[in-house]
Amino acid sequence: MKTLTLNNFEIGKNKLTILAGPCAMESAEISYKTAKKLKEICARLDINFVFKTSFDKANRSSLSSYRGLGMDEGLKILSNIKKELNVPIVTDIHEPSQAEPTAKVADIIQIPAFLCRQTDLLVAAAKTNKIVNIKKGQFLSPYQMKSIANKVIESGNDKILITDRGTSFGYNNLVVDMRGVQIIQDELGYPMVFDATHSVQIPGGHGGSSSGERKFVPLLAKAAVAAGAKGLFFEIHPNPDCALCDGDNMLPLDECEETFYICNQIFKLVN
Repeated sequence: MKTLTLNNFEIGKNKLTILAGPCAMESAEISYKTAKKLKEICARLDINFVFKTSFDKANRSSLSSYRGLGMDEGLKILSNIKKELNVPIVTDIHEPSQAEPTAKVADIIQIPAFLCRQTDLLVAAAKTNKIVNIKKGQFLSPYQMKSIANKVIESGNDKILITDRGTSFGYNNLVVDMRGVQIIQDELGYPMVFDATHSVQIPGGHGGSSSGERKFVPLLAKAAVAAGAKGLFFEIHPNPDCALCDGDNMLPLDECEETFYICNQIFKLVN
């Protein structure tokens, strides 16, 4: 399996990597506070940390749903966090035109699950020469990610992560098949990151918006690491119940360390 070098660590080798932060960017203050505390937690636990938040969530349930602060303001905030805290950044893009300006700040360009088959988006991300984190659409099998990853490779970039959140199971439900960890890593050859918070999302659970079952996040995260996942993706907020996006499935900032600790202990046992 390929490993990826980022700053002073390797993704896919002998340390757990965690990509974590708020869903949609709400303010510079919340973003900085979350990044600072997550960095401290991961340093204490000897875990690789990449800060995540989205300057724009273009795939929300309704036109009135909160999307973020926009690319210009969002990238400015992410750039400041990167410089002040010395942490790598992952954020997503929704249009090919966003790839180049985002790559000036982000270390990992993320492709949203709903857009993972969009060829022009994948090509634009690949051409930045940054690590490309492709989130597997819940409508796809792990095997189908090979042809999607090949779009990035054939565009001249073999630095790929694949993040899985599970698969659609009927209406308004996702189910996680842990066989996907082995398929992606052993058979496709890419480090697999498990999206522990979106995996408990219930699409349309609030009627006009998604809901989620936060209590199952630690359970699925631990199971994914036990199955061999090299990384975990968490959306985390100081007060998820008041968050403007995906609050139902985000972990509280003050309560995430125990989950990180247990997942890291499992990682050490299986690697």
